[in-house]
Amino acid sequence: MNLGISGRWALVCAASKGLGRGCAQALVQEGVNVVITARGSEALLVTQEELKALNPAVEVRAVAGDITTTEGRAEALAACPRVDILINNAGGPPPGDFRDWDRETWLKALDANMLTPIELIKATVDGMAQQGFGRIVNITSGAVKAPIDALGLSNGARSGLTGFVAGLARQKRLASRNVTLNAMLPGPFDTDRLRATLAGAARATGKTVDEVTAARRETNPTGRFGSAEEFGAVCAFLCSVHAGYITGQNILMDGGAYPGTF
Repeated sequence: MNLGISGRWALVCAASKGLGRGCAQALVQEGVNVVITARGSEALLVTQEELKALNPAVEVRAVAGDITTTEGRAEALAACPRVDILINNAGGPPPGDFRDWDRETWLKALDANMLTPIELIKATVDGMAQQGFGRIVNITSGAVKAPIDALGLSNGARSGLTGFVAGLARQKRLASRNVTLNAMLPGPFDTDRLRATLAGAARATGKTVDEVTAARRETNPTGRFGSAEEFGAVCAFLCSVHAGYITGQNILMDGGAYPGTF
């Protein structure tokens, strides 16, 4: 299927590895020029070169910096001639007990997982509407659908973003101008973050990492973890010309782990 987005420009946040990289890779393979961001310049530059090798016909620009800051956002936006596609993504805040979190901890989580995506949407969405095309995908979490008790910071911040986008996506001045806003809700994917979580669980239980990993896989109906490549493929479709009638939706990708009907 031709996704019809060759030649477009995308800004992909937290794209040096994991799900952000999977999205950038899928877009590059579809002929989309990308600006990728991340805090760590070393991994980001490696990813930049690998993405260039995948499709020499597109431009891949890398901007190292903190997207949660005003300066970081300005630098990333300045590197993108125009933003046709915006992929909002940021690492989730740490787990814990809400009794231990002070105001600053909450504000840091909200900055990364709610306010930064909103600021990037604010900076780009009207330009998308003016040109008659725009795709915004927010990478949130399966915890938005089924909250995880130890991830209260993530539950709160990401659910706040989800509620905000649910209203914005339905504004007629955006939806009628071919601008869509959707979220992707990942469950367990084979990323550095999941591997770190499993290593932590192994230390806490006295089991080996392999034992904890195998047990975690078996709890999923598919018997495996998702891959960044398949996550990116769904993201690319949501950004395509074929997805203009999909907006305000939360696409859960968790291998069937969520047990509900809706």
